[in-house]
Amino acid sequence: MTYPARSHVIKTFEQLLKLLPANERTKPQALLAVGGVQEFRNDTDREIIFRQESNFYYLTGCAVPSSLLLAVYQAGTSLEQSPSLDLFIPKAELADIMWSVPPPSLEEAKEKYDATRIDHPASLPGVIETVLKAYPDALFHTLPKDHPHFPKLPSQYTDLVLSAEGQHGAVTDAYLLSALHHARLIKDATEIEEIRHANAISSRAHEVVMRVLGQAVQGKIKRDAAAGIERPLLPAEWLIETEGEAEAIFVASCRREGSIHQAYPPIVAASSRASTLHYCCNDKAFAWGPIKPHDHLNRQQLSDATTKDFVPQVLLIDAGCEWNNYASDITRTMPVGNGGKFAPEAKAIYELVLEMQKASFDALKPGVHWDRIQYICHSTLVRGFQRLGIFKSPNDPDSGSWNSEEAILASGHEQAICERNDTLPFS
Repeated sequence: MTYPARSHVIKTFEQLLKLLPANERTKPQALLAVGGVQEFRNDTDREIIFRQESNFYYLTGCAVPSSLLLAVYQAGTSLEQSPSLDLFIPKAELADIMWSVPPPSLEEAKEKYDATRIDHPASLPGVIETVLKAYPDALFHTLPKDHPHFPKLPSQYTDLVLSAEGQHGAVTDAYLLSALHHARLIKDATEIEEIRHANAISSRAHEVVMRVLGQAVQGKIKRDAAAGIERPLLPAEWLIETEGEAEAIFVASCRREGSIHQAYPPIVAASSRASTLHYCCNDKAFAWGPIKPHDHLNRQQLSDATTKDFVPQVLLIDAGCEWNNYASDITRTMPVGNGGKFAPEAKAIYELVLEMQKASFDALKPGVHWDRIQYICHSTLVRGFQRLGIFKSPNDPDSGSWNSEEAILASGHEQAICERNDTLPFS
């Protein structure tokens, strides 16, 4: 299945026109974009696994490093329905063939990518000159110049636009990023399928971790005397007794299904570390903890020294893979110790979070604003904390200065705002 780059380019140009001043909308519009480059770790020749810049991938479906795109569009002409898309991919060098995977040939790329023309970057200056001759007043759009979040577009290309004799072309970086944000906000069928596939892989990876933990509790993971001593442990003999071991099994499950990247560094936190929102150390054993605030080196024993059983605790995994640069994001909390069952306190919090999720799912429908769902979750949480005695009622003599009603986003005032604004932020 070919990635629908052309339809994404059209959507982006349509959003661009909405952002432009009225006197600029009838002009030919051109888009110049550059993909990410292959990076290396510090002062070494050690390649960092390449992941294409998201906006460039959205416009091209091309994951080849150092690629470029030139697209031209004009409302009211044939270019409105069929803009020109010129994709430029690097030419394979001998060093590429020897040391790494070379970029595809032009013939291979033409079979794979949705583009009007595919060539090498050396031909881009000539194509820009041709565009300027055909459309002398074209307005060229780029992502923000010299911004650390985006690959740097070589100035030689924009200089060609600004220095062309007899032409009135211009370059601006004021609109493209916003146009892309609006275009990418609503996913098409291909994108939804990619996201679903990423979520399916990640869901199975979470389940693998849960099942390995469960097999250990049931005594189903067997090791002979030589395991881990005279020979390496085989996957069927792996136990999960540390955060790192849980992360390793999760990532391995994703890689086995063809996912290259995690959408973000996995958060794998046991015991009280599970309350650290962006905990990413993933280096403690389940038998250690709890940690002090901001202290990831505390190793106070959790388990009883004679039985070697884990003290009842939770393992939180916030992790999800990518599929073709489309992400998943899944958080699950599972019991460790206590025979594989939640302790009463953990069970109460787990059920409260599940109640929040169900309430928000019930409220979801087209046009409902994010803030309303946030209010429902927050309100459910506070009421649950009151039931559990974690929050005191405002009129309770032991409530002190804490007024739990204030925790619900200014209470009824915020609810009224949500009810008046059940609309999407963008039309």
